Amino acid sequence: MIKIAVASDNGMVTEHFGHCEGFEVFDAENNQIVKGETIANPGHRPGFLPNFLADLGVNVIISGGMGMGAVEIFNERNIEVVIGAKGSAREAAEAYLQGSLKSSGSACHEH
Repeated sequence: MIKIAVASDNGMVTEHFGHCEGFEVFDAENNQIVKGETIANPGHRPGFLPNFLADLGVNVIISGGMGMGAVEIFNERNIEVVIGAKGSAREAAEAYLQGSLKSSGSACHEH
């Protein structure tokens, strides 16, 4: 099983990872989403969210944008970072599972 978290506002992929309303977390098996839940953002503190999501067992994080500090922590925790996503959180997760969502690779440098 794979667990995908999508940083989202109102079910849509957010531009700002740390300041999102919450995370749409999808469990997938055989490239199909089998379960989805919304987890509220517990608060933005440097270095907190990547470890919070890693401790939930997340394998992949999808966001519109993300600061380098967060990207580095996700990398340390062996979580794949996909940034540059847009649209519905569920569709982004499905696109990832189908192999059609690729990271733009550009982290935000203003944070």
